[in-house]
Amino acid sequence: MVRIRTGFRETLVGVASVQQIAPSAAEECAVALAAFRERYGEHLRLAPILVVIAAYNEEDSLGEVLGHIAPQVAGLPVDVVVVDDGSTDDTVRVVERYADVRVAVLPRNCGHGVALRLGYRIAAEHGARYVVTLDADMQWDPREMPDVLEPLLAGDADFVIGSRVLGRAETDDALRHAGVGVFAALVSLLTGVRVTDTSSGFRAMRVEVTQEVPQVQVQYQTSELLIGAIYRGFRIAERPVTMHRRFGGASKKGNNILYGFRYARVVLGTWQRERAAARRRAAPARR
Repeated sequence: MVRIRTGFRETLVGVASVQQIAPSAAEECAVALAAFRERYGEHLRLAPILVVIAAYNEEDSLGEVLGHIAPQVAGLPVDVVVVDDGSTDDTVRVVERYADVRVAVLPRNCGHGVALRLGYRIAAEHGARYVVTLDADMQWDPREMPDVLEPLLAGDADFVIGSRVLGRAETDDALRHAGVGVFAALVSLLTGVRVTDTSSGFRAMRVEVTQEVPQVQVQYQTSELLIGAIYRGFRIAERPVTMHRRFGGASKKGNNILYGFRYARVVLGTWQRERAAARRRAAPARR
């Protein structure tokens, strides 16, 4: 056990549970989890559908996203958890304007992948059945949630990608748009499962997917979760969505070439890892 001091109180947190999120950010995740439990109660029961939004310095756009999330989809209640990834602006104050939205706060900027995994853990610990991910910049429209969730709720898929390729992308960045197609073709070739959009931030999945697929990436975690889900036998589906221009603030992705190189490294590294793990799992059956 590790003892984390939060405010005037000390909380015991299991080391193994936080290290599953990210070894390099274990203490920060422990602090955030302890504070979340203290604020909302250890016995909090979340709605069947949980929207998880990782946010870093998104005070200009986050309210627009939160204001368009419906309280129900297909008759099922929807809850929202925003994971603030160490923002230095008023992102947390924006969340606090919405009485029904909960927030988990990382003490420092740990990375998009770490923030999402913290949200996934909260979903699993507090009874959510389905997780929907949205970005905090309103590029993915919450009003399209019923379409993205439909294959999941119908029992036809375990993991659904909101695809801008099948839908529409409002972008002037031809290089990045081309990169979406290149990485979709690469992942489809490597895994044998056809996908059109590996980096979409708009996804819906059974909570079991988030807990059974190993995840270690600090950034570029979309391909890691997708490839891992494919190799572990989860059913993948896609639905067309519109990717809008960012509502406010600035992109955190940086230079296109560097982003593409790093994303390719994650795709290939995850594929090698998951292919090797699949072979190990299959080996006892062949004996």
